[in-house]
Amino acid sequence: MTLRFSWVRLLPSRMALPLAFGATFFLLSQLLRVSLALLFPPAVHAPVGDWVRVFVVGLHLDLTVAIWVAFPWVLIAGLPGSRLWGRRGYHVSWAITTAIVWFVMVFNLVAEGFFFEEYQSRYNTVAIDYLIYPHEVFVNVWEAYPVPAVVAVVLAAAVGITWFGWRTLRAEEAIRGTGSARRGVVAWLLLAVLLRVSVRVDETRFSRERSLNELSNNTFLALASAALTRNLDYAQFYPTLPKDEAWARVRRLMSRGPKGGEFIDPTSLIRQVPGDVSAPKKNVVLLLEESLGSEFWGSLGRSGPSLMPRMDAIATNEAVLFDHLYADGNRTIRGYEGVFCSFPPLPGDSIVARDRTDNVETIARVMSRDGYDTTFVYAGRGLFDGTGAFAKANGWSNFVELRDFKAPTFTTVWGVCNEDLYDRVLEECRDRHRRGLPFLVTSMSESNHKPYTYPPGRIAEDPLERKRDNAVKYSDFALGRFFEMARKEPFWTNTIFAVIADHGARVYGSQTIPIRSYEIPMVLVGPAVGQAPRRVSTLGCQLDIAPTLLGMIGRPYQSLFFGRDLLGNPDTAARCLLHHNRSVGIYDQRRLVVFSLNRKVEYFEGDPEVGQMTRATAPDAVHQELEKDAIALFQVADELYMTRRFRMPVPADAAVR
Repeated sequence: MTLRFSWVRLLPSRMALPLAFGATFFLLSQLLRVSLALLFPPAVHAPVGDWVRVFVVGLHLDLTVAIWVAFPWVLIAGLPGSRLWGRRGYHVSWAITTAIVWFVMVFNLVAEGFFFEEYQSRYNTVAIDYLIYPHEVFVNVWEAYPVPAVVAVVLAAAVGITWFGWRTLRAEEAIRGTGSARRGVVAWLLLAVLLRVSVRVDETRFSRERSLNELSNNTFLALASAALTRNLDYAQFYPTLPKDEAWARVRRLMSRGPKGGEFIDPTSLIRQVPGDVSAPKKNVVLLLEESLGSEFWGSLGRSGPSLMPRMDAIATNEAVLFDHLYADGNRTIRGYEGVFCSFPPLPGDSIVARDRTDNVETIARVMSRDGYDTTFVYAGRGLFDGTGAFAKANGWSNFVELRDFKAPTFTTVWGVCNEDLYDRVLEECRDRHRRGLPFLVTSMSESNHKPYTYPPGRIAEDPLERKRDNAVKYSDFALGRFFEMARKEPFWTNTIFAVIADHGARVYGSQTIPIRSYEIPMVLVGPAVGQAPRRVSTLGCQLDIAPTLLGMIGRPYQSLFFGRDLLGNPDTAARCLLHHNRSVGIYDQRRLVVFSLNRKVEYFEGDPEVGQMTRATAPDAVHQELEKDAIALFQVADELYMTRRFRMPVPADAAVR
């Protein structure tokens, strides 16, 4: 059979195969969008017009990507000479290569469905990070999802598409000559370029409902965008102020309150924070908890039965409980950045994953300068998220990771269980106390993470069920056990114990930055904290944790942290700085201001603890002032990081040594 023309008359017959493959990818992408819309509808009612735009924008993006996906077969169709088309070796290699390519593409589409289920988002920087660490991710995927069944279905689809293409290719073999095919290549390339130029950065940002914007996006475009925006040029994409105005505003914000500190350098943010030089050096044990958001805690308003009964009892009967605190992002490394560095969450990647974080200010550096021994105990591999490199380069003199646990009782792909982690924390504390060293010990847990497995026999629930709620209950059990053991230690009375979540459990909410899902606990425990339990409802975020802990120790120090002491400066400069994908924002006084790519600014209002915030039709005076504060804070933070000045200067005598 001779195909003189393909399905569209403008394309020569050899373009039939690329057209078939492009149409197949286009239809699969549309099917994915419809499936996601049916399986994960937005939590709030959305206008019909927004739903229409979901599929109109999606059609445009899917068509653009489909044209580019099919382009390699267009080039093959335009190869000169006719002998290639009749060779058996060509057919075999073509079939194998095509099947592999389609397996990868179909698998990618299916995988994004599972990704959307977890993050309510198309591929973002989380997906890129996961590709960097295949061991943890692929083993976790194998344990958490029906991988064999998915692979079987995807393989069948890839073979079927390849067979369909083979039939088309055999029909094309009757064609001789390449003149028309070459014209087809030129026409296809022209169409591909025109479609690519028509794609706008903000095309998928038309709705007030975040999940609708995500639904309209395309898998490959989302992945490419995430890969290309890991280290953004802030001034190119986000609003800015004149440099002098930005710096003056930031210095004014950071010096408010009795414990804001005094600037010692007119060209930097370095401040002398007051304190009592004769105050005892209280130890600090900071337990950073994986995904342990406020939604699980009865003491923080969970509507159903609490999943954290042991910690609820501790928090309400003997601790300082912060009940109005927010994470700065939804990734562990954002937690590192906020909790340890008190540094704003810049768009793009966390500074922990960037290339200029070999010497930045951290709570470990501050305490090291005051004579403390500093240790980081990590449940997983130090390679993951760059945790080991970050800790070793930024003030922690000791780093303990998975390979240093010689006989763990239970491990998952992510690392040792919480009990093993906390036993090692106590071991490190005992060693420092025995040697008479004041210490900072920080840790990062892994148990409350897919596949949600934990040692059997600890709680009533079966770990083989692999449910998030069960993993949370195990985390509560392990923390309760830790505090039972810590009370018996001689360093108990002189140590501040802090339990803090790295981020919330999952992302949900209609705003560009879904702040309601960012609420996290902070619990300060121990006699060194104080005798009477109390709740602190001062608004804060993870940037405020290091200054608050240092303020509780009460000794003077120098630093350039962006956060504030929530106990020493409770009513001054309240603000939460937030990050989601490529958007950043600021929240205070029931107002949320969000910056996105191409200097887009959005305004929201309402109480995120009560319900979803609503978009403000017109920004009020509070919005406008918050907007300027946010611009200044992010702009100055970006300048400090990019010029390697988010650090204390090296003393002159140290340079000589």
